[in-house]
Amino acid sequence: MQKANIDGKAWIFGKDIDTDLIIAARYLNTSVAEELAKHVMEDADPEFVTKMSRGDVIVAGENFGCGSSREHAPIALKAAGVAAVIAPTFARIFYRNAFNMGLPIFELPESSEIKEGDMVSIDMNKGTITNKTTNKTYSFTPIPEFMQELIDAGGLMQFAQNEIKGK
Repeated sequence: MQKANIDGKAWIFGKDIDTDLIIAARYLNTSVAEELAKHVMEDADPEFVTKMSRGDVIVAGENFGCGSSREHAPIALKAAGVAAVIAPTFARIFYRNAFNMGLPIFELPESSEIKEGDMVSIDMNKGTITNKTTNKTYSFTPIPEFMQELIDAGGLMQFAQNEIKGK
């Protein structure tokens, strides 16, 4: 069953946020999600993890997730409680890794209109993002059905386990 809404506060980051800014290489000696979560976005905003709340949303500029192809980046974001990422474009490998890890991401050309602290509501069923602060609604590029199934399952591994169990 598809999750209908994600509601959270927007945290703004610029364009070309690479995987080193999402989770610095110095923390890649672990793949424990909870440990990675403690350091997510640390080099872009050292206080991000203490300021954000579980369920908040990152809104960024173009080419979010560029750089190395590490899966640690979406794992860290999801484990920290980031509910989704909104950006005009995503690096191709990050795009796929995010879905494989069960992190919803949304392509929205007008993402720069959302400001830090704005409350946003993402309706995955309707394909809309509403900025509740400005009362403006945007349509996002639809997520392909199979990729939505990955998100609903919590990622590729859980999806595969469910398939094996016949769920």
